[in-house]
Amino acid sequence: MVDVALIILCALLGNYLFNKIGLPGILGMIFTGLFLGPSGLNVINPEITVVLKEFKTVALIVILIRAGLGISKTTLKRIGGPALRMGFVPCLIEGAVITIFAWQYFDFQLYEAGMLGFIVAAVSPAVVVPSMLLLKESGLGKKKEVPTLILAGASLDDVIAITLFGVFAGIGAGLGTNWTYVVVGVPAGILLGSLGGALIGYAFVWFFKRFHLRDTLKVIVFLTIAIVFYDLSELPVVKKTIPIAALLGIMAIGYIILDKYEVLATRMAAKFGKIWVFAEILLFVYIGTEVHLDVIDPSSLGMAVGLLFLGLSARSAGVWLSLIGSDLNAKEKVFCMVAYLPKATVQAAMGAVPLAMVVAGKLTQTSEATAQKILTVAVLSIILTAPLGAIGIKLLGPKLLKENR
Repeated sequence: MVDVALIILCALLGNYLFNKIGLPGILGMIFTGLFLGPSGLNVINPEITVVLKEFKTVALIVILIRAGLGISKTTLKRIGGPALRMGFVPCLIEGAVITIFAWQYFDFQLYEAGMLGFIVAAVSPAVVVPSMLLLKESGLGKKKEVPTLILAGASLDDVIAITLFGVFAGIGAGLGTNWTYVVVGVPAGILLGSLGGALIGYAFVWFFKRFHLRDTLKVIVFLTIAIVFYDLSELPVVKKTIPIAALLGIMAIGYIILDKYEVLATRMAAKFGKIWVFAEILLFVYIGTEVHLDVIDPSSLGMAVGLLFLGLSARSAGVWLSLIGSDLNAKEKVFCMVAYLPKATVQAAMGAVPLAMVVAGKLTQTSEATAQKILTVAVLSIILTAPLGAIGIKLLGPKLLKENR
C-alpha cells in the first residue's frame, strides 16, 4: 500500500507541476511512472506493476464509458461517415508506409516490417480520449463536434492495428494468413462489438427503469458488466474467430443509455467523471513504467526516428483524406491531424511481443537484434509522440477550434 500511496502522491505532484508550466498534466503522470519505474529509481514493487497493468484496462474502459455517455444520436448521424474513415484510413496508410520502408530500406523481412508498422500505427485512446472530453467540456469545437469525431475514430483505429499486427505475426510464426478472417472478420467484429454494446445498453435502460438502485450501485453494475464484456472479447477462442471491437461496444452502451434515458446518462457521467480522477493516475503512471529506456538501441535511433517521421506524415495525410467531404475547415482538419499523433497504449503493451516471440522460438527466422529494433521504435514512438500530441492538443485546441457552448 505504501507503493500505491507513493505513486498517487508523486503523480498528483507531477500533474500539478506540469500544469503549472503550461503543459498537459497527463505528461506529469507519465513522467512519474518513468521516474519511479525501471528506467528511473525502480522503486515500484513488481507486484504493484502487475496491478497497474490490470487496472490500466479498467481505466481505459472508464474513459470510453464517459465518451459514450456524451455522444448523442444527432451527433453520431452528423459525424458517422468521417469518424468511420478516421478509424480506418490513417491507421492503414501509416502502417503500410512504415511496412514498405522498413522492408525495402532497413533490411526487415516483410512480416517483420508489417509487425513493426502496425504496432506503431495505433493511436492512443488513453491520451486522445481524455483530451477530447476536456475540449468537449470547454465547448471548443462543439458546433461541428470535432472532439467527438476524433474520439470515435480513435476507438476503431486500435482494432485495425492490432488485427493486422496479428496477421503479420502469424505469417512470421508460419501459421499462414486467413484472409477471410481479415476481410470479413474485422468489419464483422466492429458490427458485433457495436451490436453487443447496444444490447447491453438497452438491457441497462430496461433494468434501471424498473428497479431502483442508488446511482453509485448503477455505476458499479455498469462498470462490472463492461469489464466482463471486454474480458470475454479478449478470450483466445473469441479472438481467433472474430476480433470483436469491445472498446467500441463499451462506447455504444453509453450511447444507448444517453439516447433512451438521458437523465440517468447525465448522472452516471458525473459519477464516472469522479472515478476518472483516480483511474487516470494509475493509467498514465503505468504507461510511464512501460517506457524502458534501457532497451533503446543507440545504433537504431536514426532508423527509428526516420520511420516515425514517415509514419506520422502518412498518418496526417490519412486524416486529411478521411475528412474530405466533411464540413470541417482547414484549421479544424489540422487540429485533427495533431490530435491523431499520440501513441502510448498499444505500443506499451505490444512493443516487446516480437522479442518475446523470438525468445519463445515462435519467430525462428527473426533475430533478437531485429526484434530489439522493433521494440526501440515502439518505445521511441511513446517518448516522442505522447508529449508532442498532448501538448499540441492543449496549445492548438483554443487556437484552431471555435468555442461553441
